Amino acid sequence: MQQRELQLRQWLAEVIGNTDFMLEPASEDASFRSYYRLKSKQNTYIVMDAPPSQEDCEPFVKIQHLLSNNDVNVPQIHAFDKTLGFMLLSDFGNVLFLDVLNEDSYNHLYSIAIDELLKIQNIVCSEDVPPYNQQLLSNELALFSDWFIGKHLGLELNKSQQQVMHNVHELLIANALAQPKVIVHRDFHSRNIMLLDEKPGIIDFQDAVLGPLTYDLASLLKDCYISWPEETIHLLVKQYISKYNTINQTELDFDEFIKWFDLMAAQRHMKAIGIFCRLNYRDSKRKFLYDIPRTLNYLIETCNKYPELSDFAQLLSEIQPKIKNL
Repeated sequence: MQQRELQLRQWLAEVIGNTDFMLEPASEDASFRSYYRLKSKQNTYIVMDAPPSQEDCEPFVKIQHLLSNNDVNVPQIHAFDKTLGFMLLSDFGNVLFLDVLNEDSYNHLYSIAIDELLKIQNIVCSEDVPPYNQQLLSNELALFSDWFIGKHLGLELNKSQQQVMHNVHELLIANALAQPKVIVHRDFHSRNIMLLDEKPGIIDFQDAVLGPLTYDLASLLKDCYISWPEETIHLLVKQYISKYNTINQTELDFDEFIKWFDLMAAQRHMKAIGIFCRLNYRDSKRKFLYDIPRTLNYLIETCNKYPELSDFAQLLSEIQPKIKNL
């Protein structure tokens, strides 16, 4: 047994008071964290293993308290050892929204997910939530060039193409910074929302920031793991706007909002494609490469929709032969 696993089992035995339990992998995370499901005669739990040298659990704890105290359905922390990087959490089961989303269920499921999102967005922000600032947005966009174009496609952009990328970055960052600021979960999608009996369970919230209003809705409705026709997305966006306006006594305009939403989704899709490549080359998590074509298709559709992204659309077409060989 590896030393880390031995430490974890010893810690769990102390926390739950016995050694009569089983551990099995619960999910593969896009980080250095590992998750296990602990099964005992009495109960089941989720165990987080976050090596302190690679992961900081403090943001998870702080955001968990903030969300839980505001009636957002997040796992409860039953035990936590900061020094070791071990955490024992309540178990939300293993049914993801992604597993049950279909033509018959999507309207109801997205409706209750939007209700939970609106709770998050209406939390009064605290100092525990860092800003989604220009530097962070820029760093995320650079992942596309560094890991997708450079590492995955093996291309080096010429000066003209580099200028196009610079202009795209400026446009998407300006769009993000111009929007009203709310708490942003930052990974609010169908693999991080669990189907429960009463209301959805929200997980993987530790990277929350104070940022653009449309970010989480774009993550949800332009999901890297499932796609819907544009008319379906627009109907769901209108549903969100109606609920938001009612709660906040505002008058968000659909035309302005949908442009914020589309350009915000483009920023997220560029970031996601870069992360998928990084997960493959740095962390040997190859399965994420299979989500690139869907995510890239979103990006191309947005570029073709907005004239200010036409140069970027041209750049994507120039590297198209390489893209086809994903």
